[in-house]
Amino acid sequence: MGTKPEPSGGAAPRTLAEALRARTDEELAALLRARPDLLSPVPTDVTQLATRAGTRASVVRALERLDRFALQTAEALAVAPDPAPYATLLALMAGDEGEPEVEAALPAALEVLRGQALVWGGDDRLRLVRTARELLAPSPTRPSPTGLGPSVAEATAGMSPGRLQEILTAAGLPPTHDPVSAVAALTELFTDRRRMALLLDTAPPQALAVLDRLVWGPPYGEVTSSPAPPVQWLRDRGLLLPASPRTVVLPREAALHLRAGRAHRVPEPVPPSVGQAAERRPQVVDSAAAGQAYTALTTVEDLLKDWHEGGPPVLRAGGLSVRDLKRTAAALDTTEQLAAFWLELAYTAGLLASDGEADERYAPTPAYDEWLELPPAQRWAELADAWLTATRVPGLVGTQDSKGRTLSALGPDLDRSAALEVRRRVLELMASLPAGAVPEPETLLDRLRWERPLRADSAAGGPDLRARLATWTLAEAELLGVTGRGALASHARALLDLPDPARPEGAATPAVPRPGPVAYRAAAAGPDGSAADRRARAVSLLAPLLPEPLDHVLLQADLTAVAPGPLERPLAETLAVLADVESKGGATVYRFTPASVRRALDAGRAAADLHTFLATHSRTPVPQPLAYLIDDVARRHGHLRVGAASAYVRCDDDALLGEILADKRSQNLRLRRLAPSVLAAQADPAALLEGLRTMGYAPAAESAEGDVLITRAHARRTPPRTAPAPVPDGPPVPDGTLLGAAVKAIRAGDLAATVERKPVAEAAVPVPHGELPRTTPAETLATVQAAALTGSAVWIGYVNADGAASQRVIAPVRVEGGFVTAYDHTADEVRTYPLHRITGVAELADDST
Repeated sequence: MGTKPEPSGGAAPRTLAEALRARTDEELAALLRARPDLLSPVPTDVTQLATRAGTRASVVRALERLDRFALQTAEALAVAPDPAPYATLLALMAGDEGEPEVEAALPAALEVLRGQALVWGGDDRLRLVRTARELLAPSPTRPSPTGLGPSVAEATAGMSPGRLQEILTAAGLPPTHDPVSAVAALTELFTDRRRMALLLDTAPPQALAVLDRLVWGPPYGEVTSSPAPPVQWLRDRGLLLPASPRTVVLPREAALHLRAGRAHRVPEPVPPSVGQAAERRPQVVDSAAAGQAYTALTTVEDLLKDWHEGGPPVLRAGGLSVRDLKRTAAALDTTEQLAAFWLELAYTAGLLASDGEADERYAPTPAYDEWLELPPAQRWAELADAWLTATRVPGLVGTQDSKGRTLSALGPDLDRSAALEVRRRVLELMASLPAGAVPEPETLLDRLRWERPLRADSAAGGPDLRARLATWTLAEAELLGVTGRGALASHARALLDLPDPARPEGAATPAVPRPGPVAYRAAAAGPDGSAADRRARAVSLLAPLLPEPLDHVLLQADLTAVAPGPLERPLAETLAVLADVESKGGATVYRFTPASVRRALDAGRAAADLHTFLATHSRTPVPQPLAYLIDDVARRHGHLRVGAASAYVRCDDDALLGEILADKRSQNLRLRRLAPSVLAAQADPAALLEGLRTMGYAPAAESAEGDVLITRAHARRTPPRTAPAPVPDGPPVPDGTLLGAAVKAIRAGDLAATVERKPVAEAAVPVPHGELPRTTPAETLATVQAAALTGSAVWIGYVNADGAASQRVIAPVRVEGGFVTAYDHTADEVRTYPLHRITGVAELADDST
């Protein structure tokens, strides 16, 4: 379908539907892109599109997406006459004296309102959509955002003619013969700057003070039955009109005179700029961000390693209990709020989920094992991309919802649809600053409020949720390594596909390995691979900044080992079994203890294996105290054997068993001697093992055959789980293909609804405009057969199998077997229709084809 021409004769549109019908296909597509809710479902024609664009829900959504100046423009139109010429709107926005910035920005703001079908008509007759006017115009129950009250005509509705004549007389106006001319005369006085100034010159100073309190709103004030003389002077002259028996209001025309014609106290045509709090070298920013990115990786690994054998239980209502959150925070050596962030990050990335069992618990997912196999930079890209696209808000953990229930980490009520937009916009504004610039948080929040003023005022989740989301975004970006020392890092710009001022345009990107199966599984869904490309660029920039894993440690004489950097995974895993982590930081300190060495021996390592392992991976000689510790624990390890009778202790050393029996600490194990080398216990084997180890022994568990049991950590994994889907903020923005198809369908449906049709047979009942045609089956068959022979188009009414009726313009190609095959202009494709479902048919007028 081609571009729709202007109405015949260049006449001004009388309705919003006519204004939309006169738009080009590109303009209609732009409307549908800006207001995607209009596409659910695709309107059948332009009239339906206009009706849907005027519904309250759709208008509210469109108003919420206006910036402050466009919204101020709409608010000014809501208090202007309907329709209003452009000059009137400009006077309301710029005032009597004018303001160059407002005059320069107003055409663009008006174009935004027109493009979103909130305003229609030419510059000589601007009309605000009726629903928007109802939402923004002043009323006694809902003041206007401008602070203006009702007009003189609205405020005097229902006033007695005698009272109107009294007001005219007091204001120095000649009496009139009817209320309509009286209201017109009073309105003319209040809008005449010279005459109004002369009237106010005669006002008492106290009366002017009363007006000063009402002029910028709210315009309503309470009065007593015997008002003070200044108030009475204003009431006599109509400068205060009754709104109720005890309330008066300043009429809109009088307020505009006092405001010098300005509808808003402070018009804001220019968005506030984002200030710089500091400026750092880009290299310093990238290095700091890379360090924090590596810390984020190790934190997530430590978290899931702690839940390797199964995490805490899931609450009945979903989520993690406060006690388990505290335990997780203690294990990570951080605060509960930060622990909630890391938990939510792992959950959002699909690395953590509930297992779905009857006794439901949290555990790592199979995707976690795949994620561990990726290089560090690619693992970071997976986490960062999950954070960027998430709508879950960890900052809400610990707060209460609207019903007074406390929100828990990993719980079901943490999604906020605005999070995705705010997070992206904050990072875009940071990217607009020079490389290395740290934004001033307050100016950043001011900019966000200017861009979405209504959403900032009415956001769900508490006062100004968007401001809190922005603050949390800044903190989380620093934790994750998206920013470094407060400034946006280069690898984050690449991941966001934002320009990097520090990188020359067209500079080559270093090669990077192909993405792994997990890190880029989301990108595989993209037809153009753009997601994979931006991740590859981010990985290539981050990888050189991350520390290379080391294959060695430094053993100390005080039974510690120092890892001067991150360790290779096999070395780190083995060392974590053999020693306890004493401190973390730039270097990790491990401490060897009898319990840690016994843990390694329990895992099946022999003393010789441990000596070889340490000698291979230490850049310093193995200290003698450490060698002695390993040999001493190994010599005693397994000397005692614990098995299941209920439980027993077996040992070839009778004296050692006697020592255990005599020890008071063994009383709770309730041991008794069965034989010189065997003690029986009423405790289970696990409790017996733990009790003897607490007493300082190194027992070994054995099987029913008498073999030593090797105790290795059992990895618990959930079934395959998908990452939680973000909660959309309204319908998704349609792509170009959908927009093109929707515009074609709307144009074709409009043609079917408005095309001129030849009259049908004389016996047929005339078809009212917009209703389905009615013809007999014989007439229907004859008409479509004739159209198939001549190649002409016809207009039909059709009822589908679901009973939905529609009008279509078709060009029949073949009629046989009770079916007509035709090119459907409405659907822009060839379709087959059963003849018995066609309610009627009419030929198109010759001038409409």
